[in-house]
Amino acid sequence: MSTKPEVISLPVAQEMVDQWIKTIGVRYFSELTNMAILTEEVGELARIMARKYGDQSFKKSDEQYEMADEMADVLWVLICLANQTGVDLNKAFINNVEKKTKRDENRHQNNPKLK
Repeated sequence: MSTKPEVISLPVAQEMVDQWIKTIGVRYFSELTNMAILTEEVGELARIMARKYGDQSFKKSDEQYEMADEMADVLWVLICLANQTGVDLNKAFINNVEKKTKRDENRHQNNPKLK
């Protein structure tokens, strides 16, 4: 019996998704289909957020949704899209943090709205 890893890296996550798709999922859906699925999953997460942290109340049909699971669904489909389009999410994330750090070095500290 295999044990679940407690922590994984982005490259490992990309490989796990790729192996799952190739062995259980048969093949990747098209990029456009996956983009639509990503939008759907983000909508499901938004529904939970609006009810938990916003002004809307939960409906009986909302009980089937769990925030952590919906976030994982968003991540899964995003990883699928990265795999399909040749994006190394680890490298992209590191570059993105660097870009934001350079661009916003003083921006947020000087924002009176955040005080």
